[in-house]
Amino acid sequence: MSSRGLLKQFFRCVSLSVLGMLGLSCYILADTCFVARRLGADGLAALNLAIPVYSLIHGCGLMLGMGGSTRCAILSGRREAAGARRVFSHSLGLAALMAAVFVPAGLFFAEELAVLLGAGAGTFSMARTYLKVLLLFSPAFLLNDVLLCFVRADGGPGLAMAAMLSGSFLNILLDYLFLFPLGLGIFGAVFATGLSPVLSVLLLSLHWRKKTDGLRPAASRPCGGTVLDILSLGFPSLVAELASGVVMMVFNRIILGLAGNPGVAAYGIIANLSLMAVAVFTGAAQGVQPLAGSAHGRKDTGASRRLLAWSLTALALLSGGIYAVLFCFAEQIVRWFNSEGLAALQNIAVPGLKTYFTALPFAGFNLILSAFFTSAERPRPARAVALLRGAVLIIPAAFLLSSLAGITGVWISFPTVEAASALCAALLWLKRPPKPALKHRI
Repeated sequence: MSSRGLLKQFFRCVSLSVLGMLGLSCYILADTCFVARRLGADGLAALNLAIPVYSLIHGCGLMLGMGGSTRCAILSGRREAAGARRVFSHSLGLAALMAAVFVPAGLFFAEELAVLLGAGAGTFSMARTYLKVLLLFSPAFLLNDVLLCFVRADGGPGLAMAAMLSGSFLNILLDYLFLFPLGLGIFGAVFATGLSPVLSVLLLSLHWRKKTDGLRPAASRPCGGTVLDILSLGFPSLVAELASGVVMMVFNRIILGLAGNPGVAAYGIIANLSLMAVAVFTGAAQGVQPLAGSAHGRKDTGASRRLLAWSLTALALLSGGIYAVLFCFAEQIVRWFNSEGLAALQNIAVPGLKTYFTALPFAGFNLILSAFFTSAERPRPARAVALLRGAVLIIPAAFLLSSLAGITGVWISFPTVEAASALCAALLWLKRPPKPALKHRI
């Protein structure tokens, strides 16, 4: 493929994926905004306490979707269609098994989860309700994540974007309807969120309506090697999502001790805006990963290098633009969420937002380089970087810096860890350049 043709394909895949993730982020933002304005600081705090469980479900879905679709892209580059179909079948089967764990957890352990996540007297009831309904909708979330990745890898980035945007807009519409005219409270908010992936899955199924070739499930016996391959390639995506959940859990605990519920509510604003911003880079990584995997399967190192250079250029432009908007309009953004006009919340959230989001270019770099590690069949450094930023560094950094600088130390810890992880990722990439693809049996 010519350089111009590859650039055109890169721009199409990445832009559609980013737009789809922006749509997903808009419904997260709308959910946060509607809950804040309808249910106040306690509702916002309860929502924030429940988000780590959403990150776990979404992370598991992405692990299966990204791991499976990356292997499929590599196999397709080698023209091994039968192997790609078996990987798709195994990914769907693993999603069903995970749903069989999440649904009973929602039915029987929602109260225990709410307590474990730090819910108190003012937030327990809402957090329990949110967690129960969220977990009951886990099959839809998991299937949606898997299908989005495979449809995108199978030449359908436009449909994947349309499905994501449609589900997001439905969520925004139902959020408003359930929370305001119908007054369903926190149940209405989470019910609207749960219905969003249902519509998305219905639209994604159109990909196979008239399709006679390409990617389809194939009857095959369970294969431990295939399962491990999917989980290994997708593990960095899981850890990337879990990182946000781990950060939220740790930060919620620390901030609760430093600033009480107003501090947790302030962090809820920052955390949800962070999910929206990081989703842009996740979209870029998801968009380029099938192209990078296919180039690796063809042993086209020149294409791989061009794709990486274009991805990093896009990262610089996107992170600079997002941070400029957040920095210039921090006061107005926080005031929009602060429906009760709490001065304490405003005073905590505004400087926190400006400090916390200096992590954007480093977080984006980590996500994109992890996608290239995985596409080059180098899951170990991808896992190492994901674990560094998701658990190994962030927890001690949060406790250490908060003990030294209070709430400011909490905000500083996130960009510090992302920057350190980005340095490690760059060194790992430069230390051992990608090797030509090897034959891999599925």
